[in-house]
Amino acid sequence: MICIAGNMPVLKIGEYQTTNYDTYWIRTAIEEAAHRADQEHFAFIDEVYDGIVHYLENKCPLKLLPIEDLFTRIEHTLKRIGCEPIANSLKIVCPPITLSLQRAATEAGSGFELAFYNLLFKEMKELKARGAREIFFSQIRESVLLLKQTDQWDEDCEHLEQDILLWFKKTGTQPQRQGHRIRCSLEKIKAL
Repeated sequence: MICIAGNMPVLKIGEYQTTNYDTYWIRTAIEEAAHRADQEHFAFIDEVYDGIVHYLENKCPLKLLPIEDLFTRIEHTLKRIGCEPIANSLKIVCPPITLSLQRAATEAGSGFELAFYNLLFKEMKELKARGAREIFFSQIRESVLLLKQTDQWDEDCEHLEQDILLWFKKTGTQPQRQGHRIRCSLEKIKAL
């Protein structure tokens, strides 16, 4: 299922917010909790999942819902139907989040690539700690132009863009260029 703007609340993940999310990660979180509780054959995953999605689409009174509150509701739902071991094994999982590389470049300051990488790494570690498994970085070109302090794309910009991708690889995020975005997995992120 895909979140259509206006139907589901904006999810708050730490200081970040996400909209237009699909909901597969909710089902994944329930499946993983069932597995951790040694109940791999939990028969009501679809019903619990559908109930949570129905709540988000139709019953949630909030426009901004902290991810922790959503998982408290999922845990409560599981306990109400007698699945306390699964509820107790539930861990927060977040939908993929999109972050702007341009925003990080602006915060770092023009020409301060080291600060740029430090900001990105800090954000990735924080989001992983909050349950994020996947991040998309947007505005790649804009961030490179800002860091290079230029308005024209040139060979130096091309090199910096490749350096950014190489840096993501070194962090263990398995970056994939997808059009104007970079997809990174946070599962195996490591310090440099």
